[in-house]
Amino acid sequence: MTPTSKKKQRIALITGKLAEPALRRIAEDIARDSDIEPVIITLNIQVAALMTTEWVARKIELPDGEQFDRVILTGYCRGDVRVISDKLGMPVELGPSNLHDLPTWLGRKKTDDDYGKHSIEIIAEINHAASLTIESIIAMADEYIRDGADMIDIGCDPQSDRDPWNGVSDAIRALRERGIRVSIDSFHPVEVEAAAKAGAELVLSVNASNRDAAKDWGMEVVAIPDTPSDTASLDQTIEHLAKHDVSFRVDPIIEPIGFGFANSLVRYHDVRQRYPDVEIMMGIGNLSEMTEADSAGVNMIMLGFCQELRINSVLTTQVINWARSSVREIDIARRVMHYAISRGTPPKHIDERLVMLRDPKQRGLTEEELNELAASLTDPNFRLFAAPESSSAEGCASGNAFGAIHAMNRELHESGTDPFEIFAKLGVTDPSHAFYLGYEMAKAITALTLGKNYEQDEPLRWGPLTRNETTHYENRKKS
Repeated sequence: MTPTSKKKQRIALITGKLAEPALRRIAEDIARDSDIEPVIITLNIQVAALMTTEWVARKIELPDGEQFDRVILTGYCRGDVRVISDKLGMPVELGPSNLHDLPTWLGRKKTDDDYGKHSIEIIAEINHAASLTIESIIAMADEYIRDGADMIDIGCDPQSDRDPWNGVSDAIRALRERGIRVSIDSFHPVEVEAAAKAGAELVLSVNASNRDAAKDWGMEVVAIPDTPSDTASLDQTIEHLAKHDVSFRVDPIIEPIGFGFANSLVRYHDVRQRYPDVEIMMGIGNLSEMTEADSAGVNMIMLGFCQELRINSVLTTQVINWARSSVREIDIARRVMHYAISRGTPPKHIDERLVMLRDPKQRGLTEEELNELAASLTDPNFRLFAAPESSSAEGCASGNAFGAIHAMNRELHESGTDPFEIFAKLGVTDPSHAFYLGYEMAKAITALTLGKNYEQDEPLRWGPLTRNETTHYENRKKS
């Protein structure tokens, strides 16, 4: 070994007979593109997904005289890996359930300790709080905090010439008693004073109409322009607050697309240039709520903008249905953008959870691999696969450009794009089994339609919205 060469990491990959050919091809790619030397150990079982850790512990034997840095169970395996570790006298890991995720999984393990830091605070607003019960406010606040919010904003009605909401103190005290940080979004002086006494720590928002009162609240405030484009009024409010030693952050106001969005981005940049040390906030709900598109991409882009300009707090809502998971999305996005921008790398291949509608990369067995697998089956259990097709001219001409569902056991191998036609050829009469196959084929056709990956008995991946499923195998075992 030369002084500059690097010792390869030897990893034992445990699998079953049917998965061995696919795993061997993946292992060859891993060996070629990394400092890993994978060694495949095939156990005497056809389907790796039927393995349990207890069974593996009884059957596994490592090659005599060979040393490994890691031992990884590939595919889906049930049970506690410690029984295998005790047998081998070394740590054993559960790898990803999908073999094709193994290269990414092995690479990401190296950066897990570095990922997750963030510098942007999430303020989640409860809109029209005066119309809600205390119980509803607490429930919403608890949900937002679980999803990643750092502070809860009590959103009041915007008019200041109305009767004040008498319940604002009770709502804020109820949240403070739970250890939740609270801000108040109101121009009504009575509400703001009550919020200050109840324990709120931030006032949204302050401009020429109410800045004189800010010195008496004893709270940090958010300075905004009198109208979004009036930067001179924002400067005046900043000067006034600084003169009276009022703690503040600045929000130049992001405007919806079609109503000054581009100019408002320029305002944020201008404020950062003119006030390099001031804290800035952005209410990104004006984009996510007012743009009819899934909010994950909108939130990711806006968090990237905020990270670059050191905008260290964002206000979000999640009222409209397409933005109903915004807090969770922003919590992921702030970590991705902190990692990417602090390291000077694109926000790519860091955390795939915000690729929610599709999957980052669609994978599947080739026709040759599927035929090979079908020919090797020796039991009556059905295996289902969603095999994506490339957008080739041949695929489009056949009307099958998005791929096909494959159902196979030892007796047959059917494929097509219509789950009903496939099911009709399977000869299944048991109601429970029919329901199971129908449910799985619905997942498979959804995956093909959207460009997602399908794996039998596993949930489709929807990022932070993924629903865990108890597998058919586990349900049968319980019953």
